[in-house]
Amino acid sequence: MLYGIAAATSALLLSAVLAALLRAPALRLGLTDRRRQRKVPLAGGVAVVGVTVLVVVVGDRSGVAPLGDGIGRLVGAAAGVAVLGLLADVWRVKPRVLVVGTAVAAAFVVPYEETGLAGGVLAVGWIVFVALGFRALDHADGLAGGVGIVTAFGGGLCAAAEVMDGPAVVLSVLAASLAGFLMHNWPPARVGLGSCGSLFAGFLPAAVVVTARAGYGLADSAAVLVSLTLLVGADVLLVLLSRRFVRGVRRRGGPDHLGHRLRQVGVTPQGIVVVLGAGAFSGVLVAVLVHLGTIAASGALWGVGGVLVAVFALLRIKPGIKPSSTPRPTSPQVGAQLRVRNG
Repeated sequence: MLYGIAAATSALLLSAVLAALLRAPALRLGLTDRRRQRKVPLAGGVAVVGVTVLVVVVGDRSGVAPLGDGIGRLVGAAAGVAVLGLLADVWRVKPRVLVVGTAVAAAFVVPYEETGLAGGVLAVGWIVFVALGFRALDHADGLAGGVGIVTAFGGGLCAAAEVMDGPAVVLSVLAASLAGFLMHNWPPARVGLGSCGSLFAGFLPAAVVVTARAGYGLADSAAVLVSLTLLVGADVLLVLLSRRFVRGVRRRGGPDHLGHRLRQVGVTPQGIVVVLGAGAFSGVLVAVLVHLGTIAASGALWGVGGVLVAVFALLRIKPGIKPSSTPRPTSPQVGAQLRVRNG
């Protein structure tokens, strides 16, 4: 217990300091993302991943807090996904590469002896969905970090309820690292999370909760897993429906995420984090209560129903369309030719 508090405190402080120190190198290297006409250095992901792995490994190797079997494989797989995300931050990586790479990492952490082959395949698919969903959620300042803190905390409670002390400590360290990063990512952000940090923040809680639910019934486990990542699912559903049925936003990267729609109705960037963070907390609370047996699995249906209502309401908001590219200036000769051609 004391080590968990000390580890979380250390992770929070180290992440805050490291994210600030890596900001300038990320700007010099061009490791940036554009948010509302300003460049944000993507140094937060490296800070969150590095601090989480460092604190966990030091505690385990020093013998102060041995985390048990399987933790090395779990953290190693998550770190591998983070490296893949870092490559996506630096270079243009096709989405299918991220899907395949995350699926391979997930396949190493699923407990097939308890889930069975079919259940294991479903678990791998769900872990991939959550990891990539968190990457998509990183479209607004403070959003992926805030939702990641809530999700990691809820996943840690589920693991602690199963007396899985090692995974619970790992998720508490992750939540603390994200909190330190959020000091620099609160709108307007000075540092971004990027694919490196967002994939890591989604992969770890998803893998831990899959392990915690192994051996339970499929319906009850589905209720816990869906509720835990209800906001991620809402964002993905909104994007898919927008690009399928709404004109003008079918291309990848269009302004059709939850944060974009809320901005269209006048919610401030800070308000977006608060509103969507509260939504994520509601889903996580339901997931924890279902896992503890306090409420029935059918209680998750209320959350799913609320998400569907919210998504269809947001679909009625016409998103702002950002131009696909900046028009190139024409030379005077070309302009004259066009005027002659057009009469």
